[in-house]
Amino acid sequence: MYQIDNEVFRIIRAQIRVLEPVTTVTPFQDATMGPFHAFGLSILTIEDEGGNTGEAPVFNTYINILEKCFFPILFHSGNLPYKQLYTLLYWSIRNEGFRGQAAALLGQLDMALHDLAARRSGQPMHCYLNATRNWTRMYGSGGGTNYSLKELETEIGRFLDAGADCVKIKVGRDFGTRMAEDIERVKFVRQLIGNHTRLAVDANQIWTLEQALDFINKVAHLDIAWLEEPVHSAAYAEIEKLCKRSPVKIAYGESERTAKTFPALVNAGVAHLQPVPTQLGGIREWQEVRDLAATQQIDFSSGGHSLYTACLMTTAPEEWPVEYLYAIMHGLEQYFMVYPQWKNGRFILPDIEGLPLRIDWDYWKQKHKIIMHRTWTKEDVKKYEPAVNM
Repeated sequence: MYQIDNEVFRIIRAQIRVLEPVTTVTPFQDATMGPFHAFGLSILTIEDEGGNTGEAPVFNTYINILEKCFFPILFHSGNLPYKQLYTLLYWSIRNEGFRGQAAALLGQLDMALHDLAARRSGQPMHCYLNATRNWTRMYGSGGGTNYSLKELETEIGRFLDAGADCVKIKVGRDFGTRMAEDIERVKFVRQLIGNHTRLAVDANQIWTLEQALDFINKVAHLDIAWLEEPVHSAAYAEIEKLCKRSPVKIAYGESERTAKTFPALVNAGVAHLQPVPTQLGGIREWQEVRDLAATQQIDFSSGGHSLYTACLMTTAPEEWPVEYLYAIMHGLEQYFMVYPQWKNGRFILPDIEGLPLRIDWDYWKQKHKIIMHRTWTKEDVKKYEPAVNM
């Protein structure tokens, strides 16, 4: 039984506000996307009849799913305990599919509802989720494929100064066509960090099986902590072949949208699971993957919106870290008046109710930084009527 199961949410208002994108610390590119010169933040805010609010980051480009599937249930099911309400929300996206952005939106709404529940109970989220500590480990992530060696050195130095005991860089430069340069960059970073800091690499799905094995054979002696998504995330047969032949731990999970696919990854030999809380169908699904990793005694980490993810990771074994993609995430911190602090290789959570972040909406409105704002009330949304599956 989860604490939220018996909560009742009588929601009267929902809002989405989009904040102006922030310039990245360094323009950032990986094997298959970028360069990213700026990164934005969209927030879903929900309010109950008692004036309590909950917030979470949300995809603002899929509003039709919120309007079609979720809001009709959310606004018109105010007497149901959350266990029943979530079931209705979950199955409302059956025809949208559980492996796409509809499932991620469900998880984002679920996080906002958890935030509301924790705030009105007067508890920080980590306490609401029964964590026994207010911190989690972090690792420094970045090392874009477009970085010069000087830019790599600057960023890695920042991670080490902040106490990170693990760093991760991107490989697969120019859509995987410059592997020799990738290998030299991995060697360069290993020399920078020495032998006591772990080094992970992320290929963002760019290689074939044989290319991935070639890369592994050429860097395995550099003590790679894990190789992330070297082949396509949907190519389970190739992932299994790779895991059987690789002396380096293989990591997957960021591309998944449901906890139900993770046992298949484990069966394929994946030794490091990486669920993203705001990409799965809810906090409970993330917890399922966490517990799967613990049961199977394999590695685990989580990223995405790191400052939100940090409070969930306090419920996991303390050696499991949060990814902090510095180049993109650091600039967004300006929008928060309270947020987790990075100290000695850890995120320390503030002692506030709900999720460990607060946005001063009045201030950013005055600064004209809110570039889109939409509001829905019960009167705006018709009662949910399930679609007929033809």
